[in-house]
Amino acid sequence: MKKQQYFALLAAAALFLGLYLGFDTRPSGQHKIEQSRAIQGEATSFETILADAREHLGETERIAAEDLDKKFDAATEDAQRAEALKQLSGFWYRTGNRAVAGGFAEKVAEIENTDAAWSVAGATYFQALQGSDNPVLRQFCAGRAVKGFESAASLAPDDPEHRVNLALVYAEQPSAENPMQAVLLLRELEAKYPNEPAVYNALGRLAIKTGQWERALQRLEKAYQLDPANTNTPCLLAKAYEGAGNNAKAEEFADKCRKANSTPEQ
Repeated sequence: MKKQQYFALLAAAALFLGLYLGFDTRPSGQHKIEQSRAIQGEATSFETILADAREHLGETERIAAEDLDKKFDAATEDAQRAEALKQLSGFWYRTGNRAVAGGFAEKVAEIENTDAAWSVAGATYFQALQGSDNPVLRQFCAGRAVKGFESAASLAPDDPEHRVNLALVYAEQPSAENPMQAVLLLRELEAKYPNEPAVYNALGRLAIKTGQWERALQRLEKAYQLDPANTNTPCLLAKAYEGAGNNAKAEEFADKCRKANSTPEQ
């Protein structure tokens, strides 16, 4: 069986997601695709973004991309196509083109049609959304991330994390018609899943974003009580305690965050 690597990441610090083999978790700088005239108009598409990204590849990357394209073209079965698309998604992710990576992850989800695959697509688009300041690209990625997480939630309605992630997309790109959509969804989830740490982590994150430090600490301390082994919570608590002016507690949880997310030596 071929190996696939999945990891958890919740928005900005730790959006829960799985990423395919070869994806790099380190934050990338603004990619030069952001400056392209091709995505400065009033609308965009995956094809437009992909074409623009290809134009900016170096020679070595261009050859690697063409080889992966050929592998996909030669695939005759769905499993082979999905595997080739995962490799393409991983390649574009490593080059810093998160939106392109999301597009290929979405194609994987269309083949596999599992909540995990759709969650990967949504999470990859979400990272592209977070990493962009281009309003057109952000709108495109937000819509695709919503589609991914909504599809995941429809396939696994009893898993609250998909809807938590959906709320985080709403928080990152609020709707002009419904700016409170993220908060309302999270409150609904809190009522339905009173013992779900991911819900309280998300609520805590929103409180941090708006500078409501005491409220953030209440939510995050509850998440930590429910699941002390969660690797996301101590990182969020460190930030909340820092904002609240409690440097000793901030450093305590920052240390726990580092230990929880350190890579064991091989």
